[in-house]
Amino acid sequence: MEGKGVIRNGKSLVAGLLAAVCATACSSDQEPQSPYVNAAEVCEGVFAGDLERTVETVTGATSFERRPSGRMDRLIEAIEKEYSSGRSWAPGGELCEMAAKGSRSKNEPVLRFHMYAPYDVNYPGSAEGERRFSLGEEAVANIRSAGIYFECVSPRLDGSKSRPARIYGGLGNAHYRGDAREDLMDNLRVVHAASLALADKLECEGSAGLPEELGPGLRELPPVGRPAEIDS
Repeated sequence: MEGKGVIRNGKSLVAGLLAAVCATACSSDQEPQSPYVNAAEVCEGVFAGDLERTVETVTGATSFERRPSGRMDRLIEAIEKEYSSGRSWAPGGELCEMAAKGSRSKNEPVLRFHMYAPYDVNYPGSAEGERRFSLGEEAVANIRSAGIYFECVSPRLDGSKSRPARIYGGLGNAHYRGDAREDLMDNLRVVHAASLALADKLECEGSAGLPEELGPGLRELPPVGRPAEIDS
């Protein structure tokens, strides 16, 4: 009996030592996460690569508050559910808010996606300062925002071969820099990168018709005029 007690005590001692070593090693290996991220990490890393500087220009910031991950997956789930409902329009959801470190503004740059109705494309009349571009089904941009209308055929969206999902990706509350074409193009590049990431995650055929990059030669479209009033 005495020998068994020694064995039990020995096992307890070894287990205690292993637990102490693991606790020490684990605590030293896992450093606490910073509450802030850079432009390559914001919005779940969709801008990593050549667009980091563009994001900094569009947002007016170089460091951003860390946000919980998983928003892209939740957005995809929302689009799948809304598409299956058969509705012509649905609210979608927010991909991310790019809140600058230390900012107290309630209007931070934000990226949202929703399903749009057919008549939203080439809608007569444009907002002041808005320009139209040949990208997707249509793209628009102004000094504080930009958006892309595109269609997605995907094995994840049953019936999309004959009825493609109509998706709009929009950037709002961009940092004001002026109305030069290149500034508007930067707003559009941010939306384009996010739209491309969503199209890839949603498994849209042919990247939903979106190019890998937006070059300086993107064709600008003329404004769509409002129909003339008919005299009674």
